[in-house]
Amino acid sequence: MRAVIWFVLLFALAVVSASVLGTNDGLASFYWGSWRLDVSLNLFLIALLATCFALVAVIQAVNALIGLPRRAHEWRVARRDRTAQAALRDALSQYFGGRYSRAQKSAQRALLIQSDTPDLVQDNEFTVLGHLLAAGSLHKLQDRVHRDEQLRLALDLSSRSGLARPAEEGARLLAAEWALDDRDAARALELLGELPPGVARRTHALRLRLQATRLARQPHEALKTARLLAKHQAFSKEAAQGLLRSLAFESLDGARDADQVRRVWLSLEAVDRRDPFVAARTATRLSKFGAQADARNALRPFWERLGELGIDERCALAEALVASIDGIGADWLPRLEASLQAFPREPALAHAVGRALAQRELWGKARLLLQQAADAEELPLAARRDAWVLLAHLAEQQGDVERTADCYRHAATLTEN
Repeated sequence: MRAVIWFVLLFALAVVSASVLGTNDGLASFYWGSWRLDVSLNLFLIALLATCFALVAVIQAVNALIGLPRRAHEWRVARRDRTAQAALRDALSQYFGGRYSRAQKSAQRALLIQSDTPDLVQDNEFTVLGHLLAAGSLHKLQDRVHRDEQLRLALDLSSRSGLARPAEEGARLLAAEWALDDRDAARALELLGELPPGVARRTHALRLRLQATRLARQPHEALKTARLLAKHQAFSKEAAQGLLRSLAFESLDGARDADQVRRVWLSLEAVDRRDPFVAARTATRLSKFGAQADARNALRPFWERLGELGIDERCALAEALVASIDGIGADWLPRLEASLQAFPREPALAHAVGRALAQRELWGKARLLLQQAADAEELPLAARRDAWVLLAHLAEQQGDVERTADCYRHAATLTEN
């Protein structure tokens, strides 16, 4: 198609030339002293155009000759730039291939080529990436001294160039990640605290903060970070629930007295306090420090809607109630009777209600429920053993020596297992 267009243009030029120049009888006269030179106007125009083309060609040739050293220099710089880029790509390939020693050497070669070429030294982003790649390889090789040196060079360069700002953010995140690998939680938290607010809210930064706070045994801060990650949908719903629950457990287990347990419980978000497992752990911790009444208050809302919960949740609540059974009031009896009627075959509930009835000295019903719990093989050994021991105490109060010995024997058997 292009050739056809050129032919059309050539034919058009021929037609125009024949139309204009064919009937042109003008002359161009040149005077020099007593001499006069007459030339056809057509010839003069053609000679003028040819002269212009010749001058342009000569000027271009002179410029090309004069610019030859410059182009040669640019070619050498471009070749060294391609060599440096190839070395950096090779370092990246070796790094992902697990050949960290080769990756470090390739990265250093790329940096050496760049430093030996003055025209390439100004590319700070390339230099920062080279230092980061070398630092990452040295980290994998457990060479912390040289790793920190390469990281410092990368941070110094990136801080002086606005174009390398993303590389600086990546360097700081890498430094925090490496501090976690070194089990240095304080250093990791310090580096994460230096991040700009926008970077600190990124999912990767929040993941690093979560790991750092857990490593530093700061479960309350870890719980806040995990809550942010859950809002960012960084975990599946099930994983997020399990993580938040475990962090709430860690916060509660870190309390040293009942007041601390209460403060942790009140500091939890409403969604955490609605978790039956978290409430059960809170009640257990309160009971350990002698605050059984507060423990039962934490359990009360869940026992009022026991039918809405799953069997694992009911078992956890039952175990927590057993731990806080001392001093239970008569107001709990209707609630316990209703739960037993709703789930008559659950041994965990039978154990909890039996303990409560025994605490209230309702021996008849208590004995039947405790016997049901003691015979339930699916119940934990500790709960079954507790039921047998309590049955032994009841038999001892009634003076039934044989029954007492039999109950203690069953409890001892469970202890041995």
